Amino acid sequence: MNSKQKLLVTATILTIVILVVIAITSYTSPKPTDKLEVVATFYPLAFLAEQIGGEHVQVTQLVPSNTEIHNWEPSPKDITATENADIIIYNGAGLDHWMEDEILPALTTIKNHTTIDATKGLPLLQTTADRSNHGNYDPHTWISPYMAKLQAEKIYNSLIQQDPTHENYYTDRWETLKNNLQQIDANYTETLADKQKDTIFVSHEAYGYLAYRYNFTQHGVIGLSADQQPSAAAIANIISLMIRHGTYIVYVDPVYSQEYAQTLKTELETQTGRTVTILKLYIATGLTDNNNYLQQQLLNLENLKTGLEA
Repeated sequence: MNSKQKLLVTATILTIVILVVIAITSYTSPKPTDKLEVVATFYPLAFLAEQIGGEHVQVTQLVPSNTEIHNWEPSPKDITATENADIIIYNGAGLDHWMEDEILPALTTIKNHTTIDATKGLPLLQTTADRSNHGNYDPHTWISPYMAKLQAEKIYNSLIQQDPTHENYYTDRWETLKNNLQQIDANYTETLADKQKDTIFVSHEAYGYLAYRYNFTQHGVIGLSADQQPSAAAIANIISLMIRHGTYIVYVDPVYSQEYAQTLKTELETQTGRTVTILKLYIATGLTDNNNYLQQQLLNLENLKTGLEA
């Protein structure tokens, strides 16, 4: 049985499961609320939906916070939650490819869903990295406040389309969120305008949209997927580049292992005698260090300011 046949069989089984669950829950579930049921694939999109939707939405986040997204796999429970949603939000650009490959094909037509590919039509960065047929674009859009604003606007438009009764409420909250993201974007632009360095070194090369927007370059121990394993040659190359640039700061996302950053630190200090600092650069896939999505954006700016000598 080839992969397409397996996918068809899986989708058929999940559809049957959904129909059975719907039949059962129609007798056992409490009366639904007037809130819009929103399913978001992961934390940043769930955060944006909650910020705009407020008390008029019930947001379900599929991927647990601070979990590797690329290789996560949905369960029948996740399919059912998506089946019951009024609005389905996924990042797109190949990040949460399982939404298009597995979940959406398994849904029935019982409910009229609004589906949002939050990166469709946005100015995406192309990549030459091998992403296992998941597209040739960098999917880490939400790390940039500018790109996040464009994604949030898609969510806002869907909310007022699905629930025009509360348009004024959604509009007020959208304006607040938009202003916050625009102010953060402006802070990045102003703060990094006079930077003395133009290159950063990171454990996971996920900051392309920040680099593009604010005119610096990132070099990563590993590429776009956080589950990659770097070779000894790749680590040696990064060390050589850091010495060449006179840069002794390594950035890591606190959610992931600092093993590679510690290796760089040890080797670089041994070779140069210089003190190497490890700083945090959040990927913002969940509440981390008790900081929410917007707070992580601001902390990223502070640490970039240090590394870029702004």
